[in-house]
Amino acid sequence: MPGPTSSTVEYTTVAAEHVHELEVKRSRFIAYLFRTADEDAARTAIAELRRRRHDARHHCSAFLLGPDRDVQRSNDDGEPSGTAGLPMLEALAKRECPTGRADLSDTTAVVVRYFGGVLLGAGGLVRAYSQAVSSALDGAPLVRRRRMALFTVEAAHADAGRLENELRSGGTTVLGTDYGPRAATLRLAVPDGPAVADGIAARLATLTAGTCTAVAAGTAWVDTPGGVVP
Repeated sequence: MPGPTSSTVEYTTVAAEHVHELEVKRSRFIAYLFRTADEDAARTAIAELRRRRHDARHHCSAFLLGPDRDVQRSNDDGEPSGTAGLPMLEALAKRECPTGRADLSDTTAVVVRYFGGVLLGAGGLVRAYSQAVSSALDGAPLVRRRRMALFTVEAAHADAGRLENELRSGGTTVLGTDYGPRAATLRLAVPDGPAVADGIAARLATLTAGTCTAVAAGTAWVDTPGGVVP
């Protein structure tokens, strides 16, 4: 949920786990990208990968979280200070997304290194870790998330299916329909904004001849339908 002073309405995140391997002078740098909603999820992803790749020498990590990207952490995991985690974090933070903006968030990167016997030096490590994350992002599927206003609408069972289809065809996101003993409840999400309540009220009045009304149910961050980009 956005903070009360947040001006952010959209941002980008990775759609799913993605892996990319880079070899530099016989050292293997395997970059993993995870979608993580909060710091606990980020640290869990890092810990689980450490167990999966327990034979690697280093498990360097970086993550940025939140619509305003206000949580940013990095860890060199035994590499010389500033040569791994920070370059990885910068690769995430400076990544220009398909929107043309650097707004990637809710993303954790872990680069697992298997040492190949050749020392790379500080500059070589910085380049390798940064490139590993950047190359992983080149192939990762991304998704747009938008702050949406939530509403519920009660409708008769016989009308719910038609109303849901008409709302969807008109561009309204229907998160689902719950069928209770007396009525169906549609859960809607529309882009948040000052006139959003008036807009959904007018839309419902047109579709139902004023028989259905929308009840505000707060806001939430929702994946944009069709928002996944390669």
